[in-house]
Amino acid sequence: MGAASMTQMFKVSGMSCAHCVSAVTAAIHGVDPGAGVEVDLALGMVAVTSPAEGSVIATAIGAAGYDTHHLAA
Repeated sequence: MGAASMTQMFKVSGMSCAHCVSAVTAAIHGVDPGAGVEVDLALGMVAVTSPAEGSVIATAIGAAGYDTHHLAA
């Protein structure tokens, strides 16, 4: 069986609309198609439930064009 999923928090700068939310979600699903993604657009926070490493998720969000800081697991 694979690694256990955990919820990790990311601060994502530059999200301002539903398209941004879709782009960030798609980037995360590119790393882990089964990831749970919750976005708080007003706060610029993204919660990701996935066994993927935070650095991998942050890199994917960054590649989509958003400044990202991995806050916690």
